[in-house]
Amino acid sequence: MSNDISLLRQAFVSQRQFYDDQNFPRGFGRSGNFTLLEASILEQHGVVLKGLYNKTLEPQNEIQAQFLAVVSGSQEPTNAIERAWIKYLKLTTCKAKFHTLFGRSRISSPTPQSQDYYSESDSL
Repeated sequence: MSNDISLLRQAFVSQRQFYDDQNFPRGFGRSGNFTLLEASILEQHGVVLKGLYNKTLEPQNEIQAQFLAVVSGSQEPTNAIERAWIKYLKLTTCKAKFHTLFGRSRISSPTPQSQDYYSESDSL
């Protein structure tokens, strides 16, 4: 399969731009998660890619059929469009782990100190 980006772009032609305002409200390019090429691919071809992924569109050529094989997990991504979509799916469908320096466990209430350490003769 050829990795020429112009052939790939012709295989996934869309009339509309793709936006995901729920997950990337400032756009793909400004999210910091995608390179300029990946953001461009998602914006220009995301409508077709999402339609193929959701099975609302049928594959029109062998490149789109290969894309479906990659999305289903039977093949590894071999071109920029497949890698961009897999990256998009990982960022939108996988729960991200959040690491913090502070634990979530609550500090137990202080235990009352024993009376053995204090005597009545000690004054404060």
